[in-house]
Formats: sequence, C-alpha cells, structure tokens
Amino acid sequence: MVLGAAVGAAIMYGIVSFFGPQSGQMQNVELRPDDLKLVALGKKVYDANCASCHGAKFEGQANWRERGDDGLLPAPPHDETGHTWHHPDAMLFALTKYGPAAIAGNDYKSAMPAYENTLTDEEILASLSYIKSRWPDEISQRHDQINQSAAQQQ
Repeated sequence: MVLGAAVGAAIMYGIVSFFGPQSGQMQNVELRPDDLKLVALGKKVYDANCASCHGAKFEGQANWRERGDDGLLPAPPHDETGHTWHHPDAMLFALTKYGPAAIAGNDYKSAMPAYENTLTDEEILASLSYIKSRWPDEISQRHDQINQSAAQQQ
C-alpha cells in the first residue's frame, strides 16, 4: 500500500513537471473513441504492438499489481478493471510515447517500452482511442470527467 502511494506520488510529480507550460502540444491531446476510422487504425496498432502484453481483450497479465522476480510490474489491463482510465488523455499519450520512466523518473523500472521511435503520434492516439472505445459507457464518462478536471488544473 505504501509502495503504491509512493509510486502514485512520483507519477503525479512527473505529471506536474512534464506537463508544464512548455508542453502545450501534450495538453491538447484528446482521445477520439467515436472516430471510427481512427479506432480502426488503433485496433491494428494495438494488435501489432500492445496485445502481446496487455491482452487481445485488454485483460493484462496475471498479478499485474505485484512486481515479478525481475522487479517489474506485469502489464496492467486496459479494460475497466485496470487503471488506464484513471489517467487523463495527455498522460496516457505521454506514457505510451515516452515510456513510464519519462513520467515517473529514470529509477522507475518497467517493461513498457517507449514508442516514440516506433509509432507516429497518430498511431499512438489511434491505439489509445481504440482502447477507450471498448470501455463501458460509465467508465468512459468517468474518464471524460478526469480529463475535465485535468484541463481545469492547467
């Protein structure tokens, strides 16, 4: 529990630092789960780059909340049982593009790669929009509220 709080605090510090005034482009990231063309591209991107760890049905890996023997956290689910929807769009985009260490600090260990040199910004946006398009309406609406709160804090 304490470790989780510490990691959460580190991530929040990283968000505040990362999404400062100089990061205008990141602040304008908005997932588009209703854009059918973008979501179709996102499915292809997700299947090719994300499903092998996060699951074809967004189920994540077993025991995703507990570090493995290698010290890494397994890939979390991207469905409503995971924590993906707890983060604003800009943070999800940054985590995907730059990797968790760029947000939480270089000491944070994760198997999640940075996709900055693998995927275009559009492909990252598409994959995240695809994920959101699969959430139940209630979760999607709660995520929209998180985005609104994040926008008000800027």
